[in-house]
Amino acid sequence: MRAMTADLVWSEVPEPVAGDGEVLLEVAATAVNRADLLQRQGFYPPPPGAPPYLGLECSGVVAADAGPWRAGDRVCALLAGGGYAERVAVPIGQVLPVPDGVDLVDAAALPEAACTVWSNVTMVGRLRAGERLLVHGGGSGIGTFAVQYARALGAEVVATARPEKHERLRELGAVRVIDYTVDGFADVAADVILDIIGGAYLGRNLEALAPDGRLVIIGLQGGRKAELNLAELLARRATVAGTMLRARPLDQKAAIVAGTRTDVWPMISDGRVRPVVDERMPVERAVEAFERVGANQHFGKVVLTVGG
Repeated sequence: MRAMTADLVWSEVPEPVAGDGEVLLEVAATAVNRADLLQRQGFYPPPPGAPPYLGLECSGVVAADAGPWRAGDRVCALLAGGGYAERVAVPIGQVLPVPDGVDLVDAAALPEAACTVWSNVTMVGRLRAGERLLVHGGGSGIGTFAVQYARALGAEVVATARPEKHERLRELGAVRVIDYTVDGFADVAADVILDIIGGAYLGRNLEALAPDGRLVIIGLQGGRKAELNLAELLARRATVAGTMLRARPLDQKAAIVAGTRTDVWPMISDGRVRPVVDERMPVERAVEAFERVGANQHFGKVVLTVGG
């Protein structure tokens, strides 16, 4: 089997073997996530027991019967690693059917974004219809998915992004898009904030919350440390939460995948939410794909095709 290692070399590696409670997939495509860039730099190693190869999601077909899945089923999967490969063994609880109306390759853009958004916006952030969501990094894979999902829930969405991405975010459902390079967002009064920045935005995020607002931090692109004004936190009755998906225990991941399938998959099947694919590239062009994502030139997900 061929797979891509952290130094972005596509080479022969040992064949994966599906263990108890796992299913073997023939990979059709994977997608680039910020975590892949960090792993390449040596900052985000895979959790114990995960494949050492890059890739937090994939789409493909089931190679052999396992649990409820049958050989040939078209699926996509949330991974702890190993998606940049021809085959991968996945815990059965992290496999999802390709939604109706979605191309098999494009389905590779769904698992990480969908599970991240559902687990943080609904499970942690408790966003409800009529509330307002502020999404930082609106043009990212997670951002484009969060905008659509929140709108499908009946929430109002505000996003931050570079100017060249504003019109497309409005088309996805954002009622306001803020150029974070020049404008502030303290006046948003968000009930929930989905934040990929971390330290650099902590104080401003707190100011941007409505009373009883919930700040959910899922990334640290703007640093790991910041000073928090506790008086402001108390005055707003605010909640600050931080989560990571990759290192969660298998039972928690399975519960998130199940919740995502129940709540989000119908929205995809009926067209209210769709995978936003910036570009398809062969996995052998991963260096180019990483450069595009690292420079924030993408809108949605960059998908890497495997074989064929």
